[in-house]
Amino acid sequence: MSTTNASRPTLEQVARAAGVSKATASKVLNHRPNISAETRRRVEEAIEQLGYVPSTGPRETTALRKVNVVFDTLVNVYSMQVLDGIVAAGHTHDVEVIVDVLDSAGGRPNGPLSPGWIRQLATQGRAGVIVVTSELTPDQRDQMRAAGLSVVVIDPLNPLDDEVVSVGSTNFTGGLQATKHLLGLGHRRIAYAGGPPVSGASRERLQGYLSALSDDGIAADPALVLEEGFTFLAGLEMATTLLGLPERPTAIFAGCDASALGVLEAARRHSLRVPEDLSVVGYDDTYSALSTAPPLTTVRQPIIDMGRVALRTLLQQSRGERPDSHHIQLATQLVIRESTAALSGS
Repeated sequence: MSTTNASRPTLEQVARAAGVSKATASKVLNHRPNISAETRRRVEEAIEQLGYVPSTGPRETTALRKVNVVFDTLVNVYSMQVLDGIVAAGHTHDVEVIVDVLDSAGGRPNGPLSPGWIRQLATQGRAGVIVVTSELTPDQRDQMRAAGLSVVVIDPLNPLDDEVVSVGSTNFTGGLQATKHLLGLGHRRIAYAGGPPVSGASRERLQGYLSALSDDGIAADPALVLEEGFTFLAGLEMATTLLGLPERPTAIFAGCDASALGVLEAARRHSLRVPEDLSVVGYDDTYSALSTAPPLTTVRQPIIDMGRVALRTLLQQSRGERPDSHHIQLATQLVIRESTAALSGS
């Protein structure tokens, strides 16, 4: 142990490299005010160059009772339901949940997932970080590991290595369920209005869609596959494009409920009735799926349970226990409501 400690860069070495006192280096590390921008820059550069990781010393049990959760945005129902699950699990396990939002970071140098933010969490003895539908880069992953922070990603936006624990739903199966439902109603021109192309969840749902078409002997039409985003506006834009085709789709499978709402709005603007003229399926079964007109047929993923499982798994890792699985997928279920119907004449 003494050899390991001796080989780690110290705060004194950081201060020496930056040409400041140890007290000044400590103030920068702990984000204290009244430090000039130039001094802060020199200290942060020295920290980066030396690979300094703050030593928090032996942690008390209570020091492991805070978890940071990073969202890309909170302005959607999906995020709020994930947070519901995390907070509920936090109450069960006596854990305080601290929320960070990338959208509101405003380009801050020590905003969520930045090196300074990660170092700060390490000094504060956090149990770890849950990242929700956001990109976790290899550098960020390595910095968290070096700082001793556990990490779990919910519906990761980018491919992760096998050592990063992720929580999601059976997205391929969900895509298969949605598309087979529409095929069973007689639809053949079925479009997919998906999330961003980098999203693993969206790509898996797309693969389920393509597999269902193939099983039914239908060749996928590239013009019917669009991938833009998991938002109302993205759904509106994709559906506007799809419904403007010379031969429009008779059904649209949207990659999430938010974009399905955009599809419904596009149908209204094209004077199309749902489901008489256009069938629509969403994905998530968020609260909003019941408030649409008509109520939305959708693939239910257990979003609240995903939040619960993510927190429970993070705490397992923080205790040094191996997680049950590095890629946890909870089962999906098709919920049939009133936004889908048999193709007219079929």
